[in-house]
Amino acid sequence: MENGKVEDGGVCSSESVNGGEDIFSCQNSDADHLVIMVHGILGSATDWKFGAEQFVRMLPHKVFVHCSERNMAKLTLDGVDVMAERLVEEVLEVIKRNPGLKKISFVSHSVGGLVARYAIGRLYRPHRMENREDLLANACVEGSKGTIAGLQPINFVTVATPHLGSRGNKQVPFLFGVTALEKVAFHVIHLIFKRTGQHLFLCDNDEGKPPLLKRMMEDDGELRFMSALRSFKRRVAYSNVGYDHIVGWRTSSIRRNNELPKWEDSLNEKYPHIVYEEHCKACDGEQGESVVKKDDSLDKTEEELVTGLSRVSWDKVDVSFHKSKRRFAAHSVIQVKDQYMHAEGADVIQHMIDNFIV
Repeated sequence: MENGKVEDGGVCSSESVNGGEDIFSCQNSDADHLVIMVHGILGSATDWKFGAEQFVRMLPHKVFVHCSERNMAKLTLDGVDVMAERLVEEVLEVIKRNPGLKKISFVSHSVGGLVARYAIGRLYRPHRMENREDLLANACVEGSKGTIAGLQPINFVTVATPHLGSRGNKQVPFLFGVTALEKVAFHVIHLIFKRTGQHLFLCDNDEGKPPLLKRMMEDDGELRFMSALRSFKRRVAYSNVGYDHIVGWRTSSIRRNNELPKWEDSLNEKYPHIVYEEHCKACDGEQGESVVKKDDSLDKTEEELVTGLSRVSWDKVDVSFHKSKRRFAAHSVIQVKDQYMHAEGADVIQHMIDNFIV
């Protein structure tokens, strides 16, 4: 099932015949925690090479990492749902090859975070309840019920992911917040990024259905999007506060404009680029409406997306590379896509590992 095995400083890697790369400890390891790493648009499994190797070096007897490659390069233009179905197949194949796995986590970059959110909705299986009352009582309990592909869901981590899409004002920073440019992008995005672009700009209309990102706010038949997201013990959103010209701060941190925090330079030598952290509790129903101050600058759909995703708790970690030589490549630096060019983002990866529930 695997092509060769390469060893590098105690970390072994092997490429699967069906795509993707497994990263694991070369020692006799009883690691039972599968970490699926998902790349972004036009990416490949190598985008997470540094991150995957660091996870295994730091947690050699805990994690088995798989860097997804089923959606590499131009295949990332086929749409979030199509990519997710491919990822589902890939995850199931990895689990089949490694029957000792018991836990599962996802670490995803950019559009990969949306793909992972769709995929877990397909892979989710509810915990069997004795009666209807038990089912209703546990419907909103986080991290306690249900499995992902038969494994216990632990961490769901997104890195510079456009959770609210890319349609809103300043959601794609390289358009400079100019309304005219943003309107043009809305109408031509499908020519550049195909079906995935339609999903990001919420201009898809499959068989008269609402935009996909809006549909992912609810469980939909066998696609239990929110139940799956809620089943993880921890959800984390890493975001660039600036210089990310692909994904804006608001959409990657799942916030309204009036919720964006004031941040200061980090004084932490271990994490020099982490400038703000907060834990946002689940905000659901009437209680949520009374606590949250609505943002009049958001359109109706974006407000619905923020509200929907806020029904589960999130750890939000804000990152700044404003003093970095590579600050204009912040979208890649935050992931350390290239371990030499983007090395300044290593403290973000370290922060992920240090806070990872194993």
